[in-house]
Amino acid sequence: MTRFGYTLMTEQSGARDLVRYAVAAEEAGFDFEVSSDHYSPWLTSQGHSPYAWTMLGAVAHATSRVELMTYVTCPTMRYHPAVVAQKAATLQDLAEGRFILGLGSGENLNEHVVGEGWPSVSARQDMLVEAMKIIRELHTGELTTWEGDYFRVDSARIWDLPDQVIPIAVAVSGDESIERFAPLAEHLVAVQPDKDVIDKWDAEHDGGSRKIGQIPISWDPDEKTAVARAHDQFRWFGGGWSVNADLPTPAGFEGASQFVRPEDVAEAIPCGPDLDRIVAAVKEYVDAGFTDVALVQVGGDTQSAFLDGPATELLEELRAL
Repeated sequence: MTRFGYTLMTEQSGARDLVRYAVAAEEAGFDFEVSSDHYSPWLTSQGHSPYAWTMLGAVAHATSRVELMTYVTCPTMRYHPAVVAQKAATLQDLAEGRFILGLGSGENLNEHVVGEGWPSVSARQDMLVEAMKIIRELHTGELTTWEGDYFRVDSARIWDLPDQVIPIAVAVSGDESIERFAPLAEHLVAVQPDKDVIDKWDAEHDGGSRKIGQIPISWDPDEKTAVARAHDQFRWFGGGWSVNADLPTPAGFEGASQFVRPEDVAEAIPCGPDLDRIVAAVKEYVDAGFTDVALVQVGGDTQSAFLDGPATELLEELRAL
C-alpha cells in the first residue's frame, strides 16, 4: 500500500501557518508530512524561509499520527553533522518515533550563506558519506571523537537519545550515489519517477526499504489561475537538479527561469481542478515502485482551500491506485 504525504513547503509559508497546515493535513488523512529545510526561497515571489527544525518541533507536538521527515537536510556545511545528530534525536523524542531523518548533499542556495564556498559535486558526496557515518556513530549514544577528511568531532555524546531508532533516508539520483549511500541509509529519496533508480536501490536493500518521492501540483478551481501561480512560484523546478544545486540566490533562479513559459510549467505540473490529472501524475511514481509520495501544493495562500477542499477526495482516489 502506497503512503501519501503532504509537503510543509517552508519557501512559501511562515512557521505558524505551516504548523496550522500540518494539523489540517493530518485531519485530511495524509499519512506523513515532509518539510523542506532551506535558508532562502527558490524565487523571491515565494517569500518565506523559516527554520525548519523549530517548526517541526511544534508540528511534532501539534500532531499525533502522521510521520514527519526532513526532505531534505544537508548535514555538511550550514549544519555540522554532530549538530544534526543532536537535533534529529530531540525531534524523534518529541515526535515519539514518527520522525525520519532525510539527508542530501545540498544546494548552493542554502549552504553558501556560511561563507565556506561551494564544493564540487564529488566533494559534496564525499562530505555527505562522512557526515552520515558521524551521525550514525553519535546515535549509538557513545562518546565519539572523529578525525576525518572533512569533519572533526571532539568528545561528543548525544545525551537525550529517543527510545526509537532514527531511520535515515538519503537523496539519490543515479548509480554512483546509490552505490555510495545505500549502505548508510534505510530509505531512498528521489524526485523523478525513475524505475531503474528504484530497482537498483532495492537490489542493495533486498527490496525492504521505503522509496519516498515528491511531486508538485497546483490545484485551483480555475485552471488559468493555477497555471499562473505555478509559473510565478515554481518555474525554478524545470531547471533540474544539476542546475538547481549550483545557483546561489533567488535572483539567480529568476534569471535562469526567465524564459520558462506558463505552458512549459503546465506541461510539467498538474494544474487546475481536475483531480484525475493529479492522480495520473502520481501514478507514474507508484508504477515506478515508490512506496511513499508527497504532494507539494503550490502557493502558500492556497493551502487551506486545498486541505479543506479536495484533499480528502484526492487521497481516496490515490489510494484506489
